[in-house]
Amino acid sequence: MAFLIFVAPLWLILHYRGQRNASQGLSGDEHEKLQTLVMRAEQMQERIKTLEQILDEEAPQWRQRR
Repeated sequence: MAFLIFVAPLWLILHYRGQRNASQGLSGDEHEKLQTLVMRAEQMQERIKTLEQILDEEAPQWRQRR
């Protein structure tokens, strides 16, 4: 779960940045898609942060459960 939320979006961002530097650059459509992915990743991070804050208040021991 943590991989999908944190690692995968960052990997995508870094991957496409590396490709852009290695090649001639992204097309306009690819750049737009990448910006959309970045925006969605940032929104997901904010939502996760909010959910964790709620869980910390309502169930302080939730992080220790597995």
